[in-house]
Order: sequence, then structure tokens, then C-alpha cells
Amino acid sequence: MYLKPKKSGEGHPLFPVVCEEMDEIVVNRRVDEYYMRRALSLALRGTGRTSPNPMVGCVLVRDGRVLGEGWHRRCGEDHAEVAALKDAEGRGETARGAEVYVTLEPCCHFGRTPPCAQRLIREGVSRVVAGTTDPNPKVNAGGLTALREAGVEVTAPCLEKEARWLNRGFIRVQTLGRPWVTLKAASGLDGRMALTDGDSRWITGPEARQWAHRMRATHDAILVGVGTVLKDDPELTVRHTEGQSPLRVILDSHLRTPPSARALRGGCLILTISQEVERGRPLQDAGARVVPLPSRGGRVDLEAALSFLAREGVLMLMVEGGPRVLTALMERHLADSLSLFVAPRVLGEGIGMGEGFSPASVADSLNLRDVTSRPVGDNLLLEGRFSCSPDL
Repeated sequence: MYLKPKKSGEGHPLFPVVCEEMDEIVVNRRVDEYYMRRALSLALRGTGRTSPNPMVGCVLVRDGRVLGEGWHRRCGEDHAEVAALKDAEGRGETARGAEVYVTLEPCCHFGRTPPCAQRLIREGVSRVVAGTTDPNPKVNAGGLTALREAGVEVTAPCLEKEARWLNRGFIRVQTLGRPWVTLKAASGLDGRMALTDGDSRWITGPEARQWAHRMRATHDAILVGVGTVLKDDPELTVRHTEGQSPLRVILDSHLRTPPSARALRGGCLILTISQEVERGRPLQDAGARVVPLPSRGGRVDLEAALSFLAREGVLMLMVEGGPRVLTALMERHLADSLSLFVAPRVLGEGIGMGEGFSPASVADSLNLRDVTSRPVGDNLLLEGRFSCSPDL
């Protein structure tokens, strides 16, 4: 059926031409989603800088006009709501009667900064639209409840799937006590990640390596096994793009990392089961922090390692290998997503992802969901989420 539009100029400023048959609720939802998408894009500007806090964006609107906007830039600095209020003040605006679009429920507790929910109430806002509730037990709907009790209209959730994906690391830590774990790997067309002697430089091209460095800049920590350190001596820093280098973490059950390893320069975290203080001292002198953890099967207990990293403020963890570490995380269902660069080459005999993993049947194998693919130079980047990864 053809929907006859209203006269031009009627309806919401964002959607001046509205069909007579269009439900007002639908229009309002479209308006809310429009501003929430803007808030989500603002929140992304804090990528790699806000941990252990979540990334949050905020937009203040009145009568279809943006009064101010902001995002949480760094832990300890203004929350997104306060940043937006200051932006509005700088424009000569007040928030009284404004609608607030914020990607995460405003906090209601005192931390490094005062509670945002009370600040919004004092500013006299009329409505708050939240992308999703805050899983932090100190908040968890308390902010929205405080707003409602103060007479502020509350709408939540709005674009909840996008809002929760934005802060998947924060949600993992709050609900499971571990970071979001992304496995990054490179292989040939035959699935091999290295030759029989362990040589893997360079399987992929320069474009893929630059992309991988951009990925590093979006994570709080990067983890490798000691085998990778001994074979490749990687720096594990962000070099081929702009961004902050993440915390470097080495799984080294028996302290085999040489003090000359490049990953130790400028600081590094070594997780071990060794209690030999003298053996760890040269590594500490070289800039490493050596942390003994519980063992499992003669190696560092992976659950204990992830829990420790979460307590250290790591929300997003990128694991770059080697194959044994990747396989162990997959076997224990501790990996959330995979980024696999496939190079147009056949390595033949060699080491592949999943070495040592022996499912009883195809039905017991690990699957990916929400799979995407894109060319990166001459390579193909496959990304997906492990089906065993708990829902957000």
C-alpha cells in the first residue's frame, strides 16, 4: 500500500516527512536510534584507553538540536555524561529539559568520579535513553532506578546488541571474571601456521601485518607463549600504525624467557608456575614483572591467568600464539573470537592450529558464528565468534 506523507515540515525535525499510517512509536524509536548511533561512535574514540572502565559515549539533545556531546577518554577522567555537559556549557547551553542519549546506564556509585545519575538529576534533564544496563554489581540498574525515582523518563535498552558488543570486554570481566579473548593467527591455504622447524616469517604480507598492529592498539594486553618468544623474539608493540602499545604478557611456566628478549624492553608481565626466585631475578632486572600462578598439568593454569589479567584491569586480550597456546584456549572454551589471516600459499608439512586437539566427532569440533571475511592485501581475513563463547 502506498503511504501518503504528511505535509513537509510536520513531525520530528529529523524526520519532517512522516507517513500518516506510521506509528508515532516507530518514529520515536528511529529518532532514539539515530542519536544512540552517534553516542556509540563517540564511545569508540576511547578504544584502548579507558580500561578498566567501559567505553561510553553521550549526546545531549533538546527539540531535535544537539546541545553537547562527549565520551569517556581515559580511566580517572570525566565520564561521558559529564563530558557532554561540559561541552554543552562551552556552547552556552544548559541541560535543563534535555534528552540524554548514553551508551551505558549512568553510574550511581562513587568511584574515582562522582555518580553520573545524580549529576543528570541535578542538571534537570527530562529523559535518559540508555543503550544497555551496566553489569557492574555496584550499578546494575541502580542508575536507571535513581533517575526514575527522581521523575526522569527512562528508556532502555536502545541498540542493546551494539552497546553490549562495544563493551564486550567489560561485560566479560563483570560477569565471568576474565577478559574477552581474541585469538589472532596466520596460516597458509592448507591451515599450516609454520613449517616443521617452526619458521613462520612471514606467512602474510605487509598489509596483514599492519592490520594486526591496528588490532593490537584496540586491546589492553597481548599474550604469547614462551615458544613464540624463543623462536621469533617479537617486540609485541604497536609500530605500523598509530595507537598505544598494549601490556605484553608471556606464558612461561618454567621461566625459559631470556633476559635479552625484546618483549621485555619497557616492561612485560611473565606468568609462571616457577617458584625459583633466583631464576626470575634476571628477568626482573631486564624489566619484567614475574608472577607465579597455580599450575594445571605442569603448565600455567589458563583460567587463573585470565582471572589475574582481569584483576590487573585487562578487558580485551589478544592472543598471538603460538599454536599450543591457541589450541589450549580453544580446548578449554576460553576463547571468544578468532581473527585468522589466510595467505595465498601452501606450506605443506608443518604446524597447524588445533595441533593436539582431538574431538570425538565432527559434532564436537569447534565452530565459528557470525563469520565475516574481507581481503587485506593479498590475504584473506576471516573473523568470527566461537560458538562456545557465552552470550553477552
